[in-house]
Amino acid sequence: MSLLEVTGVGVALAGTSLLNNVSLNVGRGQVVSVIGPNGAGKTTLLRAIANDLQPHCGMVELAGQVVASIEPRRRARQMAVLTQHNALDFSFTGFEVVSLARGPHSTGAAMDRRICREAMEAMDVAHLSERLYPTLSGGEQQRLQLARVLAQIWRAEDADGRLLLLDEPVTSLDIGHQHQLMRAIKTFAATGVAVLMTVHDMTLAAHYSDTVVVLNYGRCLASGRPEAVLTESLINDVFATQVSIVPHPQTGKPVIVGC
Repeated sequence: MSLLEVTGVGVALAGTSLLNNVSLNVGRGQVVSVIGPNGAGKTTLLRAIANDLQPHCGMVELAGQVVASIEPRRRARQMAVLTQHNALDFSFTGFEVVSLARGPHSTGAAMDRRICREAMEAMDVAHLSERLYPTLSGGEQQRLQLARVLAQIWRAEDADGRLLLLDEPVTSLDIGHQHQLMRAIKTFAATGVAVLMTVHDMTLAAHYSDTVVVLNYGRCLASGRPEAVLTESLINDVFATQVSIVPHPQTGKPVIVGC
């Protein structure tokens, strides 16, 4: 059984349907990327999974339990969420920002410090430990925030199954740090974490994901291996633009080129 099971989920707000009968699953160690145009329902899907929005139909289960029924502190030990916008105006140091993640745990100060240092090293932000958060660039803040959510679910022994939800994690990052971040996510998933993220860059999604899910108008149009899902005809239809797809010269993964 997959760690995350989303079955027939529908979400409506103010009489407008945002998700309609969406189903997907993510296994331990698997990276699943959700793509789709603006307004397709990608963020709504993550919010429904995180229990920030209540579906009017369907079910979200984590490790065999309905997410809404899991006690909040325990859920925070199992599930970490990185949203698109993470406003923080307090003059916390980088290390203090990452340390916020350890609140749901009772692992002790020494262990928490070690976990935070390891998560910061994984995201190449250890050098920002003493820097004040508001003085950092948008990209540096984004990488610190990812280190924070990694630290929240860093150890397998702290939870019965771990899920990482990421909403556009490469926003504000240069190309080098985009790939560094995606490699870090892939490495983290290999420790047994299920990862579900929204991604605008389809070439990045194809390179680092085991499965790609396509949403449009709140519906799931396709799901499967990147090579099978990311076709010229599907992308042309969903995004209303002409593209060509060529295989990457080293990996063979799809590279999407605008025409």
